[in-house]
Amino acid sequence: MSDDPETARQIAELSSDDRPLLVLDVDDVLLEFLRVFPNFLDQQGFELKLRTFKLTGNIVDKLTREEADPQQVTAMIDEFFGAQADWQPLAEGAADALASFGDAAEIVLLTAMPHRHRDTRRAHLDALGLNYPLLTTEAPKGPAVRRLRGETKRPVAFVDDIPHNLASVLRAVPDAHVFHMMADPEVRALLDPLEDGMHHVTTWADAAPRIADALGIQRSV
Repeated sequence: MSDDPETARQIAELSSDDRPLLVLDVDDVLLEFLRVFPNFLDQQGFELKLRTFKLTGNIVDKLTREEADPQQVTAMIDEFFGAQADWQPLAEGAADALASFGDAAEIVLLTAMPHRHRDTRRAHLDALGLNYPLLTTEAPKGPAVRRLRGETKRPVAFVDDIPHNLASVLRAVPDAHVFHMMADPEVRALLDPLEDGMHHVTTWADAAPRIADALGIQRSV
């Protein structure tokens, strides 16, 4: 697995830290995505029919019932992220959960999206009070988490809604504690069973104490 050079550059801008490390995905972990993306599609004349756990092949034209081709899907996702502040609210409990960790952990946000959307996402997260460092990547997430950890053996926890991102992190950081966050049982049913070493959580109320235990830190509750 290779590094994304731009992600590596962003990581190099961070101050050195030896606290336990918590790395968080953004979409459907900190910001709503699957619940609100259909509303955006509706305004474009499309709808989401999740028959498999991916967007390509599951977005259809409301009039013709034809599937959007991959280029159309990419363009719609790109437009959505450009206007994310109009669409994406905080996930329930996310802000309070992160605040409960206080300064006991280094918290870094790692989002898989084109780097050109980083400033837009940064501004949206800041407006919502999530002022944690934000990294974007267009490559697998494992190398970024390994680079974030550095040469220390500090505990690492990683939270994401996409199983292949969890697998990427486990390959790069085998002793990481990885959590699959997904509340919707209908969407979860579209996934294969989680691999060994992956732990499912449904909400931040469920996730926060388990993350604290994994990192060996105390929460303020």
